[in-house]
Amino acid sequence: MRLNLLGVRGSTPVSGQNFNRYGGHTSCVAVTASGDTRPTVALDAGTGLQNFTALMQGEPFGGTILLSHLHWDHMQGLPFFRAGDRDDSDVRMCVPAQDGLSGEQLLRQSMAPPAFPITPAGLRGSWKFAAIEPGAYQIESFTVTAAEVRHKGGRAFGYRVSDGFTDIAYLPDHVARGEITAGLESLVRGVDVLLHDAQFVEAERSLADAYGHSTIGDAVELAVSLDVGRLVLFHHSPVRTDDQLDALAADIDAPMPVDMACEGLVLDLG
Repeated sequence: MRLNLLGVRGSTPVSGQNFNRYGGHTSCVAVTASGDTRPTVALDAGTGLQNFTALMQGEPFGGTILLSHLHWDHMQGLPFFRAGDRDDSDVRMCVPAQDGLSGEQLLRQSMAPPAFPITPAGLRGSWKFAAIEPGAYQIESFTVTAAEVRHKGGRAFGYRVSDGFTDIAYLPDHVARGEITAGLESLVRGVDVLLHDAQFVEAERSLADAYGHSTIGDAVELAVSLDVGRLVLFHHSPVRTDDQLDALAADIDAPMPVDMACEGLVLDLG
Protein backbone atom coordinates (compact mmCIF):
# COMPACT_ATOMS: atom_id res chain seq x y z
CA MET A 1 0.00 0.00 0.00
CA ARG A 2 1.16 3.51 -0.78
CA LEU A 3 -0.11 6.68 0.89
CA ASN A 4 0.37 10.07 -0.74
CA LEU A 5 -0.38 12.92 1.64
CA LEU A 6 -1.86 15.61 -0.59
CA GLY A 7 -3.30 18.00 2.02
CA VAL A 8 -2.63 18.03 5.76
CA ARG A 9 -4.14 21.28 7.10
CA GLY A 10 -7.32 21.69 9.09
CA SER A 11 -10.09 24.28 8.95
CA THR A 12 -8.89 26.38 6.01
CA PRO A 13 -6.12 26.30 3.40
CA VAL A 14 -3.19 28.64 3.96
CA SER A 15 -0.35 30.02 1.86
CA GLY A 16 2.83 32.00 2.26
CA GLN A 17 6.48 31.47 3.05
CA ASN A 18 5.77 30.34 6.61
CA PHE A 19 3.82 27.31 5.36
CA ASN A 20 5.89 26.09 2.39
CA ARG A 21 7.45 22.97 3.94
CA TYR A 22 4.39 21.42 5.56
CA GLY A 23 1.98 22.72 2.95
CA GLY A 24 -1.25 24.64 2.98
CA HIS A 25 -3.89 22.36 1.43
CA THR A 26 -6.68 20.82 3.50
CA SER A 27 -7.24 17.12 4.10
CA CYS A 28 -6.73 14.57 1.35
CA VAL A 29 -4.79 11.29 1.23
CA ALA A 30 -4.43 9.09 -1.86
CA VAL A 31 -4.27 5.32 -1.33
CA THR A 32 -2.67 3.05 -3.94
CA ALA A 33 -2.85 -0.73 -3.75
CA SER A 34 0.30 -2.82 -4.02
CA GLY A 35 1.07 -3.48 -7.67
CA ASP A 36 -1.05 -0.57 -8.95
CA THR A 37 0.49 2.48 -10.57
CA ARG A 38 -2.36 4.86 -9.72
CA PRO A 39 -4.45 5.41 -6.58
CA THR A 40 -8.02 4.11 -6.38
CA VAL A 41 -9.10 5.58 -3.04
CA ALA A 42 -9.13 9.16 -1.76
CA LEU A 43 -9.54 9.79 1.95
CA ASP A 44 -11.35 13.13 2.08
CA ALA A 45 -11.70 15.75 -0.62
CA GLY A 46 -10.22 18.92 0.82
CA THR A 47 -8.23 21.30 -1.37
CA GLY A 48 -5.46 18.70 -1.42
CA LEU A 49 -7.63 16.80 -3.91
CA GLN A 50 -6.26 19.18 -6.54
CA ASN A 51 -2.90 17.40 -6.13
CA PHE A 52 -4.53 14.01 -6.81
CA THR A 53 -4.84 14.62 -10.57
CA ALA A 54 -1.06 14.53 -11.07
CA LEU A 55 -0.96 11.00 -9.60
CA MET A 56 -3.36 9.79 -12.30
CA GLN A 57 -0.73 10.30 -15.04
CA GLY A 58 -3.23 11.76 -17.46
CA GLU A 59 -5.84 9.03 -16.88
CA PRO A 60 -9.35 9.57 -15.50
CA PHE A 61 -10.02 8.68 -11.90
CA GLY A 62 -11.79 5.39 -11.42
CA GLY A 63 -12.29 4.71 -7.74
CA THR A 64 -13.82 5.81 -4.46
CA ILE A 65 -13.72 8.99 -2.38
CA LEU A 66 -14.38 8.41 1.34
CA LEU A 67 -15.42 11.54 3.22
CA SER A 68 -14.78 11.49 6.95
CA HIS A 69 -17.47 14.18 7.36
CA LEU A 70 -19.08 17.06 5.55
CA HIS A 71 -17.26 20.09 6.95
CA TRP A 72 -16.00 22.46 4.25
CA ASP A 73 -12.30 21.72 4.70
CA HIS A 74 -12.92 18.05 3.88
CA MET A 75 -14.95 18.51 0.70
CA GLN A 76 -14.04 21.90 -0.77
CA GLY A 77 -11.67 20.39 -3.35
CA LEU A 78 -14.41 18.24 -4.89
CA PRO A 79 -15.52 20.52 -7.74
CA PHE A 80 -11.88 21.23 -8.65
CA PHE A 81 -10.84 17.57 -9.06
CA ARG A 82 -9.86 17.52 -12.74
CA ALA A 83 -9.21 13.75 -12.90
CA GLY A 84 -12.74 13.15 -11.63
CA ASP A 85 -14.55 15.95 -13.43
CA ARG A 86 -14.16 14.60 -16.96
CA ASP A 87 -16.40 12.60 -19.27
CA ASP A 88 -14.55 9.29 -18.81
CA SER A 89 -14.24 9.27 -15.00
CA ASP A 90 -16.01 6.67 -12.83
CA VAL A 91 -16.29 7.81 -9.23
CA ARG A 92 -18.11 6.50 -6.17
CA MET A 93 -18.34 8.89 -3.25
CA CYS A 94 -19.24 7.74 0.27
CA VAL A 95 -20.32 10.07 3.09
CA PRO A 96 -21.53 9.36 6.63
CA ALA A 97 -25.30 8.77 6.58
CA GLN A 98 -27.38 11.27 8.56
CA ASP A 99 -30.72 13.06 8.69
CA GLY A 100 -32.37 10.50 6.38
CA LEU A 101 -30.81 12.14 3.31
CA SER A 102 -29.10 10.54 0.32
CA GLY A 103 -25.40 11.07 -0.31
CA GLU A 104 -26.13 13.56 -3.07
CA GLN A 105 -28.63 15.46 -0.92
CA LEU A 106 -26.07 15.77 1.87
CA LEU A 107 -23.44 17.14 -0.51
CA ARG A 108 -25.95 19.55 -2.04
CA GLN A 109 -26.26 21.29 1.32
CA SER A 110 -22.85 22.88 0.65
CA MET A 111 -22.43 22.43 -3.10
CA ALA A 112 -25.36 24.07 -4.87
CA PRO A 113 -26.42 27.57 -5.94
CA PRO A 114 -26.23 30.16 -4.50
CA ALA A 115 -23.25 28.81 -2.48
CA PHE A 116 -21.63 27.24 -5.56
CA PRO A 117 -22.41 27.35 -9.31
CA ILE A 118 -23.16 23.63 -9.72
CA THR A 119 -24.53 20.73 -7.68
CA PRO A 120 -22.79 17.33 -7.42
CA ALA A 121 -24.92 16.19 -10.37
CA GLY A 122 -23.12 18.79 -12.47
CA LEU A 123 -19.79 16.95 -12.25
CA ARG A 124 -18.87 15.26 -15.51
CA GLY A 125 -18.37 11.52 -15.83
CA SER A 126 -20.10 8.76 -13.90
CA TRP A 127 -20.59 9.74 -10.26
CA LYS A 128 -22.45 7.70 -7.64
CA PHE A 129 -23.12 9.12 -4.17
CA ALA A 130 -23.73 6.85 -1.18
CA ALA A 131 -24.66 7.67 2.42
CA ILE A 132 -23.09 4.83 4.40
CA GLU A 133 -23.47 3.48 7.93
CA PRO A 134 -20.70 2.15 10.18
CA GLY A 135 -19.49 -1.29 9.13
CA ALA A 136 -17.04 -3.19 6.96
CA TYR A 137 -17.00 -2.72 3.19
CA GLN A 138 -15.08 -4.04 0.20
CA ILE A 139 -13.97 -0.85 -1.54
CA GLU A 140 -11.79 -1.19 -4.60
CA SER A 141 -9.17 -3.77 -3.56
CA PHE A 142 -9.31 -2.87 0.13
CA THR A 143 -11.33 -3.85 3.16
CA VAL A 144 -12.55 -0.63 4.73
CA THR A 145 -14.01 -0.35 8.21
CA ALA A 146 -16.04 2.78 8.98
CA ALA A 147 -16.92 3.74 12.54
CA GLU A 148 -18.37 6.86 14.11
CA VAL A 149 -15.94 9.08 16.01
CA ARG A 150 -16.49 12.05 18.30
CA HIS A 151 -16.37 15.42 16.53
CA LYS A 152 -18.67 18.43 16.64
CA GLY A 153 -21.09 19.52 13.97
CA GLY A 154 -22.60 16.50 12.24
CA ARG A 155 -21.72 12.84 12.00
CA ALA A 156 -18.04 12.01 11.52
CA PHE A 157 -16.35 8.71 10.63
CA GLY A 158 -12.88 7.35 10.99
CA TYR A 159 -11.70 4.75 8.50
CA ARG A 160 -9.48 1.67 8.72
CA VAL A 161 -8.09 0.53 5.37
CA SER A 162 -6.53 -2.92 4.94
CA ASP A 163 -5.05 -4.77 2.00
CA GLY A 164 -4.62 -7.99 3.98
CA PHE A 165 -0.99 -7.21 4.77
CA THR A 166 -0.99 -3.62 6.03
CA ASP A 167 -3.60 -1.70 8.02
CA ILE A 168 -3.86 2.07 8.28
CA ALA A 169 -6.33 4.21 10.21
CA TYR A 170 -7.47 7.70 9.24
CA LEU A 171 -9.05 9.93 11.91
CA PRO A 172 -8.49 13.52 10.81
CA ASP A 173 -11.09 15.13 13.12
CA HIS A 174 -11.55 13.36 16.44
CA VAL A 175 -11.80 13.97 20.17
CA ALA A 176 -9.31 11.34 21.34
CA ARG A 177 -9.45 12.11 25.04
CA GLY A 178 -11.93 9.95 26.94
CA GLU A 179 -13.39 6.49 26.64
CA ILE A 180 -12.02 4.12 24.01
CA THR A 181 -15.23 2.83 22.47
CA ALA A 182 -15.61 -0.47 20.62
CA GLY A 183 -15.85 1.47 17.36
CA LEU A 184 -12.64 3.37 18.04
CA GLU A 185 -10.90 0.14 19.00
CA SER A 186 -11.99 -1.47 15.73
CA LEU A 187 -10.47 1.40 13.78
CA VAL A 188 -7.15 1.84 15.52
CA ARG A 189 -6.06 -1.24 17.49
CA GLY A 190 -2.75 -2.57 16.11
CA VAL A 191 -2.67 -0.59 12.85
CA ASP A 192 0.66 -0.15 11.13
CA VAL A 193 0.03 3.58 10.59
CA LEU A 194 -2.41 5.97 12.27
CA LEU A 195 -3.08 9.36 10.69
CA HIS A 196 -4.68 11.35 13.48
CA ASP A 197 -6.01 14.79 14.32
CA ALA A 198 -3.38 16.86 16.13
CA GLN A 199 -4.64 20.37 15.47
CA PHE A 200 -3.99 21.74 18.96
CA VAL A 201 -1.42 21.64 21.76
CA GLU A 202 -2.10 21.30 25.48
CA ALA A 203 -1.96 25.06 26.06
CA GLU A 204 -4.90 25.30 23.63
CA ARG A 205 -7.01 22.70 25.44
CA SER A 206 -10.03 25.00 25.66
CA LEU A 207 -10.00 25.45 21.87
CA ALA A 208 -9.59 21.72 21.27
CA ASP A 209 -12.59 21.01 23.47
CA ALA A 210 -14.67 23.81 21.95
CA TYR A 211 -14.12 22.68 18.36
CA GLY A 212 -14.07 18.92 18.93
CA HIS A 213 -10.43 18.19 18.16
CA SER A 214 -7.39 16.55 19.73
CA THR A 215 -4.06 17.78 20.98
CA ILE A 216 -0.75 16.27 19.97
CA GLY A 217 -0.57 14.65 23.41
CA ASP A 218 -4.02 13.14 22.98
CA ALA A 219 -2.99 11.57 19.68
CA VAL A 220 0.19 10.11 21.15
CA GLU A 221 -1.68 8.73 24.16
CA LEU A 222 -4.27 7.05 21.94
CA ALA A 223 -1.57 5.54 19.71
CA VAL A 224 0.23 4.10 22.72
CA SER A 225 -2.99 2.73 24.22
CA LEU A 226 -3.96 0.90 21.04
CA ASP A 227 -0.55 -0.47 19.99
CA VAL A 228 -0.08 1.64 16.86
CA GLY A 229 3.09 0.99 14.87
CA ARG A 230 3.60 4.53 13.52
CA LEU A 231 1.78 7.78 14.22
CA VAL A 232 1.36 10.55 11.65
CA LEU A 233 0.11 13.81 13.19
CA PHE A 234 -2.40 15.33 10.81
CA HIS A 235 -4.86 18.24 10.36
CA HIS A 236 -2.45 20.96 11.48
CA SER A 237 -3.81 24.27 12.68
CA PRO A 238 -3.91 26.84 9.88
CA VAL A 239 -1.99 29.28 12.09
CA ARG A 240 0.83 26.81 12.88
CA THR A 241 3.95 27.78 10.92
CA ASP A 242 6.63 25.43 9.62
CA ASP A 243 9.05 26.50 12.34
CA GLN A 244 6.43 25.96 15.04
CA LEU A 245 5.65 22.46 13.72
CA ASP A 246 9.38 21.68 13.69
CA ALA A 247 9.63 22.74 17.33
CA LEU A 248 6.64 20.65 18.33
CA ALA A 249 8.01 17.61 16.49
CA ALA A 250 11.34 17.90 18.31
CA ASP A 251 9.54 17.84 21.67
CA ILE A 252 7.50 14.64 21.16
CA ASP A 253 8.32 11.69 23.38
CA ALA A 254 6.71 8.46 22.17
CA PRO A 255 7.63 4.76 21.99
CA MET A 256 6.82 4.54 18.26
CA PRO A 257 7.95 6.60 15.27
CA VAL A 258 5.99 9.87 15.03
CA ASP A 259 5.84 12.05 11.92
CA MET A 260 4.44 15.51 11.40
CA ALA A 261 2.34 15.09 8.27
CA CYS A 262 3.56 17.25 5.42
CA GLU A 263 2.09 17.79 1.99
CA GLY A 264 3.91 15.58 -0.53
CA LEU A 265 4.97 12.92 2.00
CA VAL A 266 4.82 9.42 0.48
CA LEU A 267 4.55 6.36 2.72
CA ASP A 268 5.30 3.00 1.11
CA LEU A 269 3.97 0.39 3.52
CA GLY A 270 4.27 -3.34 3.83
